Amino acid sequence: MAARIIFFVSGFAIATWAPMIPLVKDRLNIGADVLGLLILCTGVSSFLMMPVAGLFAQKFGCRKVLRVMGFLMGAEIVFLSMLPSVWLYAVFLFILGAIGGTMNVNMNIHAVIVEKLSKKRMMSGMHALWSVGCFLGAGLFSILAKLGLSATQIAILHCSVIFAIMLYFGRYFLPYKGSGNEKAIAIPKGIVGLFGILAVISFLGEGGMMDWSGIFLNEAKGVDLSLAGVGYAVFSAAMLIGRLIGDKVVQALGEQKVVIFGGLVASLGYILAIVVDDFIVVQTGFALLGLGAANIVPVVYTLLGKQSIMPINSAVTAVTSVGYLGVMFGPALLGFIAHGIGITAVFCILAGLFIIQSFIARYVFKIL
Repeated sequence: MAARIIFFVSGFAIATWAPMIPLVKDRLNIGADVLGLLILCTGVSSFLMMPVAGLFAQKFGCRKVLRVMGFLMGAEIVFLSMLPSVWLYAVFLFILGAIGGTMNVNMNIHAVIVEKLSKKRMMSGMHALWSVGCFLGAGLFSILAKLGLSATQIAILHCSVIFAIMLYFGRYFLPYKGSGNEKAIAIPKGIVGLFGILAVISFLGEGGMMDWSGIFLNEAKGVDLSLAGVGYAVFSAAMLIGRLIGDKVVQALGEQKVVIFGGLVASLGYILAIVVDDFIVVQTGFALLGLGAANIVPVVYTLLGKQSIMPINSAVTAVTSVGYLGVMFGPALLGFIAHGIGITAVFCILAGLFIIQSFIARYVFKIL
């Protein structure tokens, strides 16, 4: 349960910061360009921290790292609710990214070890708890804001929730430190590099839906802007459901079928959304995409515990770092493609990538 709950804490904290963004923009009276640079600080620091984050587990053990990062994350959202200047936001958002990157890598290392020791399928359920944390964090923020609480008051309450969770569950984290022969920077090699490709395609598909599904619905399908957000909501709900039942699905079908057919189902979802104009059918496509992609990344993390090319700390660090490339740089690259040849072409490319992912997965399971 402790291994699951740290995923919840991460999602809950990030979902506390997200609703603050428009409030911060208004309070500081800054434009979208400055706000974009501030948000980029988080992505850059997270990306820079991830390749070396596994060394923290090696030196201090997962228990200490996750405890410290959990408490820091709780305190961080309080600071972000009340900083007085743009420059301070740049500093603290850089810190937020570093905390998030370190936590992300170490909670996945911890999850791989817990699953390996327990001999039970639980990786999909752990990743589902991140989505649950996001949902409850954003939902609670909205409810409290409707009741008239300020952003700082809400952040303090959310911080209290995080502190209470960490105080209770922190004692149960494993003190796992790894083999002790990790490199300073984790670079994927051998089959771990192929796992990284599988992860980056999945993350790119998620990032593409987050940033471009609304524009796709509006520009390619003529959907009113008021309904443009429905696509991502459907996709997110389907992915959450897929992960909540994912451990049983993987146990029933096996890892190979889940990854290979998951990629094909995800691709089918994109194709449906591209070729059919009916609003309901398009949403069905987005639901298929969410269900198909839901358990690919969790299975990849499970498989990292079975390979022997790299130590687990280094392997998880490398795959997480490579996968994050899809989240950080993928949507921007897709934006250039959309500007050049149209938003529909972007979705065609993503559909093709999930097909390629299935073929790579087939090869991976042959050599694993």
